[in-house]
Amino acid sequence: MLRYEIVDVFTDRPFEGNPLAVVLDGGALTTRQMQALAREFHLSETVFPMASDTADYRLRIFTPETELPFAGHPSVGAAHTLARLGRIPAGAVVQECGAGLLPVHVGPELVTLTGGQPQVGDELDPADLLGAVGLSPADYAGPAPRKAGCGISFAYLSVHPDALSRTVPDLARLLPLGLDSGLSVSAWDSNTGTARARVFAGEVGVLEDPATGSAALGYGLWLVVGGLLGPEGTHGYTVRQGVEMLRPSTLACTVTAEGGRPVLATVAGRVAPVASGTIREP
Repeated sequence: MLRYEIVDVFTDRPFEGNPLAVVLDGGALTTRQMQALAREFHLSETVFPMASDTADYRLRIFTPETELPFAGHPSVGAAHTLARLGRIPAGAVVQECGAGLLPVHVGPELVTLTGGQPQVGDELDPADLLGAVGLSPADYAGPAPRKAGCGISFAYLSVHPDALSRTVPDLARLLPLGLDSGLSVSAWDSNTGTARARVFAGEVGVLEDPATGSAALGYGLWLVVGGLLGPEGTHGYTVRQGVEMLRPSTLACTVTAEGGRPVLATVAGRVAPVASGTIREP
């Protein structure tokens, strides 16, 4: 039997945020067994922390359908869980995952994850994206959509706030667009530095995600390249997600820019433990 913990990430309230299964002492499991457990939990992600020769721990991350090289809410939730259980120290640690060695800071309230190497793609045509989520050209707010990410990439589509509740993804139209890990549809408020976002990740088996740390990291890159944040220095911004799913989440982020290009991004959040137990090996 394997011990597991369920935690809600990017919230301080149980039954909000994004739930995560952390399977402990599963380093000897095969990939097939890990994938079977992820299907059984059927959360957006299930993680398997294990020993590492080059970092404080190694993390393997699975959706119900596939393994990911990197993801934000699993990284934040796993670090908090391991520190709470005394398996890693609080403070600055290093996580090994498919995206490389990433710094994580486990603070008394927030866990802060630094993303991998920023990557930003070319401008995309908004028409195809709008049509694939049931919106019209009148809903489009700009600037131009792009793919961006710090380990895995998403496409970013900016709309007017009232369009978010009307957004309905059509996977038959979204998947052929080649959006890497999925699509973030957002409304940006420049007065408060806050975005309301919905993230659709059918490409990796998650139709809609209530909190997506990796997408929040990439969003900061998109903000800089699109001119919504300044070309120099470190800027803070907040992403609120999961409202339509009745799982409100808050992601506190920063992006650092040099010469108009993003060079570093972080995402931070709280974690609420909700359950623990044991599960048999597949």
